[in-house]
Amino acid sequence: MKKVLLIASILCVAVVSTACINNLAVQDLNNKAKAYADKGDYAQAIERLKSSIDLDPSVFETHYNLAVVYTKAEDYVNAVEEYKKVIEMKPDVADSYYSLATAENNLAVDMEQGTVRMNPDGTLFTPKSEDIVSEEEYELGDNEKQFIEELYNASVANYEKYLELSPNADDKVAVEEQIQKINDRKNAEEDKKGVLTEEE
Repeated sequence: MKKVLLIASILCVAVVSTACINNLAVQDLNNKAKAYADKGDYAQAIERLKSSIDLDPSVFETHYNLAVVYTKAEDYVNAVEEYKKVIEMKPDVADSYYSLATAENNLAVDMEQGTVRMNPDGTLFTPKSEDIVSEEEYELGDNEKQFIEELYNASVANYEKYLELSPNADDKVAVEEQIQKINDRKNAEEDKKGVLTEEE
């Protein structure tokens, strides 16, 4: 399954027009983060946004922007965690659910391909490039398989929540198609398991 693109606007929640942010240092860090992100320097953008959160952890926009930059940097482990914080802060923002669903889907793909793996304690890590083998050679453990299924299920639930909160979304058809792709993949996996069980 291919990764899906984040269509939500990058740094969309008004980093430039930060009237809602009273702390000038927070505003300055957010603006610097946007400048770095616009240049593709995601590591520097992430550092500025983390510093901004250290100064004022209550600013929704900073958390959302950090999640988006993690997504742009293809660090889906951290993106998923940050989008969850965003949703806790403001559970009625439809784009947050779309973005979380996208990050969960992409993390599941990375895990299937072995570019993100699970430690025995359940934590996730990115192996060194020389340790990554092709998808055909990488053998997923049972815990990884279960977690991947949980990610796909959560992705579908979050896409559905996005559509519930934004029933007239311009991308409604594309989101419904993505949900169908994930469900088709799940059905194919279940069919494969059924065949293996019959052969045993």
